[in-house]
Amino acid sequence: MSEPHLFGTSQDPWSNLRQHTPARIALGRAGGSLPTRELLDFSLAHALARDAVHEAFEPHRLKEALAPIDLPVYYLESAAGDRATYLRRPDLGRRLSEKARDALGKARADGPGFDLVVVLSDGLSALAAHRQIPLVLKRLLPMLVREGVRVAPLSIVPLARVAIEDEVGEVMGARAALILLGERPGLGSPDSLGAYLVFGPRVGNTDARRNCVSNIRPEGLAPEAAAETIAYLVVQSLRRQISGVGLKDERGGRTLT
Repeated sequence: MSEPHLFGTSQDPWSNLRQHTPARIALGRAGGSLPTRELLDFSLAHALARDAVHEAFEPHRLKEALAPIDLPVYYLESAAGDRATYLRRPDLGRRLSEKARDALGKARADGPGFDLVVVLSDGLSALAAHRQIPLVLKRLLPMLVREGVRVAPLSIVPLARVAIEDEVGEVMGARAALILLGERPGLGSPDSLGAYLVFGPRVGNTDARRNCVSNIRPEGLAPEAAAETIAYLVVQSLRRQISGVGLKDERGGRTLT
């Protein structure tokens, strides 16, 4: 009598594992190449990732989705004037345009001091910004308010890179800065959002001073769970006046309530 199969009765011992991961495992082969189905699936995933990079960002659509949050919104511009320049010149995506910097400086003069500025951008995936940012902020901002964090008006900055949060935070005179933006699309994850936090925002900060929460999407780190992690890091950063390599998530499974 034959022994029972380790993975069940299926002729393919990997079929059960595939139900629990989107990873491309045991794809098989047809001669010296992939099976047609797997090759087509890979081509589709690659096309979706490319489309996500070039998809048009709609700032006003994002603002409408954030209406229930009831915070003022600034529309700003990075120094990268268009998508092609943004992709070729990452340095320009890290800085505000001169016009945006002047406008932000005037807004600061008319407002109180803030603990945190929040920057929102399409980054490398407008799809991620449209889908995930509203879900994260609807849970994150009420938690920050309960903790007494003074949050500045939201800044929507198309074509931004992570480091632009330093300039926005510095001009606004905020103690900390947070940016939410679309991550570089992967095969099977064209809508992944990243969050980067820095204490003491100023132009010239290195990435060692930032905390990152990545892969924010329902199939990765759920937006609601990401919001709890970000809230914890923000509160601890402001209390301890640190961020980056000196700040860790030490909750041990606990969440903010």
